[in-house]
Formats: sequence, C-alpha cells, structure tokens
Amino acid sequence: MATERVTSTLVAKRAGVSQSAVSRVFTPGASVPLKTAEKVRKVADELGYRPNVLARSLITGKSRIIGVVVAYFENQFYPDAVERLSNALQREGYHVLIFMASQTAGNIDKVLSEIIDYQVDALVVASVAMSSELAERCDAAGIPVVLFNRSQDDERFSSVTSDNAAGARRLAEFLIAGGHERIAHIAGWEGASTQRDREGGFLAGLSAAGMRLHDRTVGDFHFEIAQAAARDMFNKPERPDAVFVANDHMAFAVMDVVRTEVGLRVPEDVSIVGYDDVPIAAWSSYDLTTVRQRSNAMVEATVEVLLTRIENAETAPKQIFIDGPLIVRGSARKPEGWDE
Repeated sequence: MATERVTSTLVAKRAGVSQSAVSRVFTPGASVPLKTAEKVRKVADELGYRPNVLARSLITGKSRIIGVVVAYFENQFYPDAVERLSNALQREGYHVLIFMASQTAGNIDKVLSEIIDYQVDALVVASVAMSSELAERCDAAGIPVVLFNRSQDDERFSSVTSDNAAGARRLAEFLIAGGHERIAHIAGWEGASTQRDREGGFLAGLSAAGMRLHDRTVGDFHFEIAQAAARDMFNKPERPDAVFVANDHMAFAVMDVVRTEVGLRVPEDVSIVGYDDVPIAAWSSYDLTTVRQRSNAMVEATVEVLLTRIENAETAPKQIFIDGPLIVRGSARKPEGWDE
C-alpha cells in the first residue's frame, strides 16, 4: 500500500500554525519567530515531512539553484575552488549543480543549454568560454553569468579572476633579479584568457628589463602535454636556465621530466616557477615558487556579484581582478639579498 504523502497543510494543522508559516520556516532567509520554527520543524520531523523545492520554484519563479560549469578537475586549483564556492552558496541558501564540459565550443554550448533548462537562478562558468548565442539566451532569460578564473570581451558577463598579468610580471622580475639569462615559457591552452594575460604580463616584465623569451612551447594546461613540451624544450642544444610554466599543474610535470629524464638539478641547473599555489606546490618533493591565486577571495567576490545580480537584475556586471602574492620556495634561484 502506498504511503500518503505528508503535506505542509498537515504539518500546519498538527503544529497549530498557518500553512504560510510552515512555508516560511522552510524558505531560506524568510523571517519567522524562533519558537514557531522549532515547533514546525519538530512536527515535520515526526511526520517525515520534506518541502517540495521544485514545486516552490514554480510558484516563486526562483529555483535557488546555481549552475556551475567546469571543464576539468585535473588542475588541483578547481576542486578546491569549487568546494569553497559550493559551501559559500549553500550558506546563502542556494544549491549547486555541477556540470562538466570539454573545451570544444559545441560541447560547452550543449552543456550550458541543458543547464538553462533546469531553471537555474544564475551560472558560474569556470575555465570555459560561452558563445555569443548562449550569452544572448542567458541575457534574455534574465540569468546572471559570472565567469570564474576566466574572462571574455562581453560586457554582459561579470568576471572574477586573479590579476594574472601583474602576477606573471612579478615572476619575470623575480627570475631576472636571480640572474637568469635564458628564460623560457611553457604556455597553457592558448584559447584561455588566463594564458593570454599571464604570458602578456610575463613578456612585459622581460621587456622592461630589455630581455626576450629564450624559448616557448605549449603545454595546453594538461600534464602529459606539458611533459612532452618539456622534453622538446630541454632536448635542444641550448637549454633555458629558467622556465615560467603557466600553471602549477603543468609545472609539476615539467619538474618531473627535467629531474628524472634530463638529469638536471632544480634550481641549481634550471629554475622553474608556476602559477596558482595549489596545495601540492608546498610539498617538499616540488617546493614550487609560484604566484598564489587567492581562491577564498575569488569565491567571496563571485558570491557577492552573483547574489547582487540575482536580487537586482539592473546591477551592472563587474570585472574583478584579485591580486595574489609571489610565494618563494626552493624551485627557483633566489636573488641575492632576497628576504621575502
């Protein structure tokens, strides 16, 4: 025999309150007296009542669901950042739906189109780019979009990124101060704004000192491709004496190849620096000098922008750049007198 579904009306009757009071108790952010809330929740637990979130969303027009799109979790920066983002949004009474997408435009558009069908209140798009068609659809549906750790030349989007250009320039200045003369770069995926800005900042730092890149190759933000890029770079007759790798995930791959396959010492023979400061960077086996992406500050800014735009659709999108410090460890030669 089927069990009769417990309704909010039944809970209200047993608790001796109105049905609207029961609704407010289970609505995040709604005002309700503490004693009323305690009484309603006690009865709800006894009866096994659970609010129908989907039904409420049809009435209110708000699902309290935020869609989060990530291209890959291979880079250790993203699992940490997405966990922080999910926890922060849950504290504000929102639920998070995470969708995976590849870097291909067709796949990204397909995934984003599916998310919109879930009636999400907003979108956070991390490590991928949106097409103009999808941007127009989100805009027409009144769905705020925040790009996380990525930016696009589209004024309809808010974006929250590290100040990639400034951080990478700081790395160039550090390597130059360390006396390096053959400074190379292993780039990430060239379609990413993070790669563009980091390389631009790094080249600007070299140029200011009258220097140019000794060598350049592409690691595409993938471990195996970065390994192949390192083999190619270090099998040439004139090897670099320092390498800026566009993120930590690739830097670990480069360090492994340089030490175990090429037989060079880090930093005695070659200095290697990265970008992100993921937890593994501090492990003694890597001890990586890098620029820290302050994921906590980036998440805080993302949530603030999201909630502001959900509550007031007329709020203008923002482009936020968060500076991060240079974290000096043992993978790069320290300039003489360096005391940071």
